[in-house]
Amino acid sequence: MLYKDKIMAVTLREKYGKEFAESIKLSKAAAKIDETSVYEEANPATRKYMDILLKATIPEDSKLGNIENFKAFYDAVVKEGKHGLIMMEHYSNLDLPEIIYLLEKNGEDWSKDLASRIVAIAGMKLNEESAAVRAFCESFSRVVVYPSRSLDAVGNKEISEQEKEEEAARARKINFAAMRAMDGCKKRGQVILVFPSGTRYRPGVPETKRGLREMDSYLRLFDIMICVSVNGNCLKINPENSSDMLEDLIDPEQIILTASPIIECKKYRNSILEKLPEDCEDPKQAVVDSVMKLMEDLHDEVEKSKNN
Repeated sequence: MLYKDKIMAVTLREKYGKEFAESIKLSKAAAKIDETSVYEEANPATRKYMDILLKATIPEDSKLGNIENFKAFYDAVVKEGKHGLIMMEHYSNLDLPEIIYLLEKNGEDWSKDLASRIVAIAGMKLNEESAAVRAFCESFSRVVVYPSRSLDAVGNKEISEQEKEEEAARARKINFAAMRAMDGCKKRGQVILVFPSGTRYRPGVPETKRGLREMDSYLRLFDIMICVSVNGNCLKINPENSSDMLEDLIDPEQIILTASPIIECKKYRNSILEKLPEDCEDPKQAVVDSVMKLMEDLHDEVEKSKNN
């Protein structure tokens, strides 16, 4: 199936409208995010409908690459008490469900336990956009943040300066609460998963693959991380309606999620900073760019192995 072949493609809404309708009835997540609602536990009632979608969409030959690296990461978190971070490429709205699904499908106790420990960082748009999107997302545990891109968009709106400042104050409250929630996750032995690009990669739009500058702070807050590349995409952005998540196009293909070896966050960050020239304009962005390069190299390596 071609990426833009709308005739053959089926949208999420067309194929799973019934499941979304049932999920909405079972939804418990906040429709409007504030500092009291940033941490959301997975909702098992909606998860059963998500599983219907995943089992029908993800091909059987999908797999975890370098599974020994996932296992080493798990052991470091559980047995050594390390605070663990997963930085993951972002191609579709199924990326988070896929890693949890494939870890569970692996069937070993450690992989199922790792899946249960993952808490994703999610933008508040996923809660506030629509009831269906909210129900789709709440099948998995999340810490909700106010993304910098969203606040930038507010700054460009034709609203009063007072309204802009009120929204900036809201963002500060939400993100401060999110940091505290993330700290609680670390103390409970949960693993934080973040998409450093902050948005899905859009073909032909290279800036959507650039890491956000604020990702540098995650390297200062965690002990270890793994980078995970995403090869394959079962849910593609609909070029005719890219703003509506339920209009994404279902296009099953093999998914390979590949983990890098464990990276010691602070040591890695310092090694990048030490190599930068003194006149580097933005050292934090340079650190994030290096992480994105790690994931891109891993992605390309997997693609080459698939084609050989």
